[in-house]
Amino acid sequence: MKLESKIRSRKFKRTTDSDHAFNIAPDLLQQDCTASGPNQKWAGDITCVWTREGWVYLAVIIGFFSRRVVGWAISNRMKQDLELRAPSMAIAIRRPPRGCIRDMDRRSHYCAHDDQKLLRKHGFKVSMSGKGNC
Repeated sequence: MKLESKIRSRKFKRTTDSDHAFNIAPDLLQQDCTASGPNQKWAGDITCVWTREGWVYLAVIIGFFSRRVVGWAISNRMKQDLELRAPSMAIAIRRPPRGCIRDMDRRSHYCAHDDQKLLRKHGFKVSMSGKGNC
């Protein structure tokens, strides 16, 4: 039996909107992705994944120390609640100490008031990577 890959080109789907009026947090990490222990630094993003049922959006939070997913959420629509569910899961499972840094890009979802309120409530330091730096 001969297996062959089937490659289909997919249209690029832009998911980051950094052209907004929300406040931008400073880049606390300065691309230092190391951690000496768990729950010191987290990062995350949202990406789209093509499935047989169409596009789905996956929000993921990764711990820098373990390099493992500590929270995630998936939805067929990219709305504010998608981004809030991923850190909520991570917080519920990992219970990070006050001062844990959460680094994200400058997407409007991450700068929005609800997201910032959740992070302040749990004592996070908010960091946003510089424009063009993942």
